[in-house]
Amino acid sequence: MESIEINENPFIPTIPKMLDKSKIDVRYMLIAPYVGAHVFWDEKKGEVSYEIEEPVLNTEEKAVLVRIEKAMLDISNINMLVEKTQHNLVEYIDKTARLVITELSLKVEEESYFKIFYYLYRNFIGLNEIEPLMRDYFIEDVECNGVNEPLYIVHRIFRNLKTNIKFDTIEKLASFVEKLAQKTGRYISYASPLLDGSLPDGSRVNATYTKDITSKGPTFTIRKFTKIPWTPVQLLGFRTLSPEMLAFFWILMQYKLNVMIAGATSSGKTTLLNAIAFFIPPEARVVSIEDTRELNLPRENWLPSVARTGVSLTGIGEVDMFSLLKNSFRQNPDYVIVGEVRGEEASVLFQGMASGHASISTIHADSVDSVIRRLETPPISLNPSLVNSLDVVAVMTHAIVKGQETRKLKEIVEVINVQPDGTALTNTPLIWDPSQDKFYFKSDLKIFDKIEKRNGIPKAELVKDFNLRTKLIYELFKRKIFGFEELQRIVNDYYKNPSEVLKRFGVA
Repeated sequence: MESIEINENPFIPTIPKMLDKSKIDVRYMLIAPYVGAHVFWDEKKGEVSYEIEEPVLNTEEKAVLVRIEKAMLDISNINMLVEKTQHNLVEYIDKTARLVITELSLKVEEESYFKIFYYLYRNFIGLNEIEPLMRDYFIEDVECNGVNEPLYIVHRIFRNLKTNIKFDTIEKLASFVEKLAQKTGRYISYASPLLDGSLPDGSRVNATYTKDITSKGPTFTIRKFTKIPWTPVQLLGFRTLSPEMLAFFWILMQYKLNVMIAGATSSGKTTLLNAIAFFIPPEARVVSIEDTRELNLPRENWLPSVARTGVSLTGIGEVDMFSLLKNSFRQNPDYVIVGEVRGEEASVLFQGMASGHASISTIHADSVDSVIRRLETPPISLNPSLVNSLDVVAVMTHAIVKGQETRKLKEIVEVINVQPDGTALTNTPLIWDPSQDKFYFKSDLKIFDKIEKRNGIPKAELVKDFNLRTKLIYELFKRKIFGFEELQRIVNDYYKNPSEVLKRFGVA
């Protein structure tokens, strides 16, 4: 028989947004050469559907699969492998399956074996039915509402979609939730029916176990960790923001100003944060603190920290964001990134800002006024003088544009001064107009006055640099330069020799 090959990282296609949903019909590979995704307009249901297309087993092949799986459960132990690389895992499952087939004297044709092997690989190494969903670059969330209910996903391009996957018995779904708990290194049972943890790849899992908690039986929601985040120029292609907005952030990062990104749940706050981090100077040391690993920065001098919950009701072993943040300022950071500000860690973050450590963070709020209100009231309760350390608030929002759900950078607001009574004087130079779906730029940038005072760089020079960076970003978009590493190289080259980069791309 031929050797088994599995490619979990096939080519990621470019999927255009389609205004006419009835024209949607897209296929792409997830686990080559076995499994693909099919997103299409379902005439009968009158909606866009997402289907996983796996190898189809006949009755005889299904029976053989059950026998092999049962035998392998008794003899296989993946933990015996010293190096759990993709190649070693595939090889181990392959050898064990062939041994079982020989021992049980099963007759399996080569074509059938390849199909059966996929299911063995999926169930022993992966996450069973949802393994293909976990391999889909475009999926952000996987949601199961209970037994006999179709799983839903949040797709980066097509947003909320119903899938063709469901768990048809409570026993099967409960067993799967137990597997999720095992993968997160936690415990779930009737006595302790709630699960909150992280999978080995960094994806966040929240699950329930019994009908007492959720009437449809066990449930789970997985917020996937994105290995390759959107780049700034990709966000430009999605019309999430404008070239001027990106150029503005680029200058903010260069001169170490403090930025807070506000927005509702899943409005794109972390996506924007990742994109902004592209512009941090290459030599800078970055320390990040998150409660769930979502950041992925294309840089070497980066120390990522993730909070850890306790292993029991007493909270033994807990390391919270407050502790991590306090510790981070002893690690000599040029930039501190906090995944989300919620409580007492905010006072440490803003004290760091006041002492000269540039910071980027996110917060749940829908406007600059609500950001300041949240910062000044319990449980955060910051003194207005500390809030003055904040330079810029960027507000992300969900929006329906021409019938399509999308994310937009609604506005970038400069915080000029926060009064002792908590009221703020602000300026909004960059804004999105929902009525026309256009971005507008007001040339009066107050933040350049602040940079001029701090760094001694004339405002006229900053304005000229801002305009050149805006043109460069748009030129990169026109040339379809979206790649993670290529874009980072261009940004790094710009810091070293801006005139050479501008000349290379014909920007003047």
